[in-house]
Amino acid sequence: MNGESFAWRRKLARELTERAGATAREVLAASISFSGAARRIGITGPPGAGKSSLIALLAKQWSEQASKVGIIAIDPTSPLSGGSLLGDRIRIDEVAANPNLFIRSLPSGSASDGLCPNILGLFDAFEQARFDYVILETVGVGQVSYQAKLLVDTFVLVLVPESGDTIQAMKAGVLEMADIFVVNKADLPASAKLASELRSIAEWRGQSHGWVPPVILTSATKKFGATELADAIEVHGNAVLTNERIADLAIARREYHLRSLVVRQIDEMLASRRVEIQQATLSDSFHMLVAGINNCVSRSSGKRRV
Repeated sequence: MNGESFAWRRKLARELTERAGATAREVLAASISFSGAARRIGITGPPGAGKSSLIALLAKQWSEQASKVGIIAIDPTSPLSGGSLLGDRIRIDEVAANPNLFIRSLPSGSASDGLCPNILGLFDAFEQARFDYVILETVGVGQVSYQAKLLVDTFVLVLVPESGDTIQAMKAGVLEMADIFVVNKADLPASAKLASELRSIAEWRGQSHGWVPPVILTSATKKFGATELADAIEVHGNAVLTNERIADLAIARREYHLRSLVVRQIDEMLASRRVEIQQATLSDSFHMLVAGINNCVSRSSGKRRV
C-alpha cells in the first residue's frame, strides 16, 4: 500500500469515525446527499448464512473491475456490556488489502433498527470519497428494520439450505423486502428445494410488485455465484432505478434521517439529564425533551442544514 493510498484511507477512516460518533446537533450542521452517487446494496440474512464471506466475493468481483467498493458492516451491540462482536469481519480480511476496497465495522449502538446512528451520513462519506459501490451488511434478519430497504438501491436476502424453519418463521415482510434472493452454501444438500421455494415466492411477488426477484445460487467456500449475483444487482438497478424512483428514495431517506435524529437527541437528553427527567412529572419530562429538541435545532441554525 503506497503513501497516497494510505493517506486517503486514513482521511476516510477519520471521517467515518467522526460521523458515526456525531451528536444530533453536529449531524444537523452537516449537509448530505439522499439520492447518492454510488450504488448502494444491502445484504441481510440470518446468522450463519455466510453474508460476510459472500460480501468478500462480491467486493473482490467489483474491485477487480477497477471499481471502488466500500463496506459498512453493522455488528449487534450487547445490551449487557455495550460492546459489539466484530468476529465476522475476519472472513473479509482476505481482501482488505485491496486498494479499491475499504471496510468499516460499526456497532449498532443505540440504534433500535439493527443499523447504526447516522447511517446515511456514512453512505455520504463513501460517496464523497468517490466510491462506486457501498455495501451495507445488517446485523441479520429479525433485528433489521424494514426501513433498511429504503436506505439502499438493491436489497439482497441471503439464506442457506438449513433455513427451512427460518423461512417458515420469518415475517412475510422480510421476504417482501428482498429484491434478490440468494441461496448461499448451494453446494450443500437441500439447496435445490430452498431455491424452488424462493422462486415460488418470487413469482408471487412479481404479480403484485412488478419485479420478480431472481434466485441466485452461491457458495463462498467453493467460490461460485459472485458473478451471477453482481449481474443481478446491475440488472435490478437498471430496471428499477428510474428518475422517479430515485426521487422517491431521496424523500424516504430524508424522512428516515429526520426521525433518527429526533430519537438520537432524545437518547442524548435521557442520558445527560436522567435524574432531572426522572424526578419531574411525566408531562414535564415530555415537554423537557421537546424543548431540548427545539434547542438543538435553534443552535444549529445559520449553519449548513440537512
